[in-house]
Amino acid sequence: MNHAFVTRNFTLGEFIVSDVAARMGIDNNPTASVEANLRNVLIPAMQSVRDLLGVPVLIKSGYRSLALNRALRSKDTSQHVNGQAADFIAPAFGSPRRVADVLVQNMARVRFDQLIWEGGWVHISFAPRRRNEVLTAHFTEMGVSYTQGLA
Repeated sequence: MNHAFVTRNFTLGEFIVSDVAARMGIDNNPTASVEANLRNVLIPAMQSVRDLLGVPVLIKSGYRSLALNRALRSKDTSQHVNGQAADFIAPAFGSPRRVADVLVQNMARVRFDQLIWEGGWVHISFAPRRRNEVLTAHFTEMGVSYTQGLA
């Protein structure tokens, strides 16, 4: 079931698999409502990202169960928990910064809720509100802070 294609280029499994969850023995299977978000919102939206870039998109993190999200020290309110966010790279297209730049330039085509350039990857979410919020993450010893726009 997880290996069947939801869209032309993505399977459900790509958005559920987690090495951290496997290593820590954390169940990362989505509830029915979260799976519906993955199938009907996130995966089709990520297909539009892939179509825009024209190259394979590698999902680094998609759905995270609350236990997995906490193990990763992320906030309980993370859109990953609802199956509405993905962290990804597209090496054949270019750096994560270049990917973020192109997505920001094409906001009208790929309407997202939030896009965060996180250095080594791009975080993007597709919650119902679709704010088109753009942030840059800054990682320090004190934690993560964010600035508006692509810094």
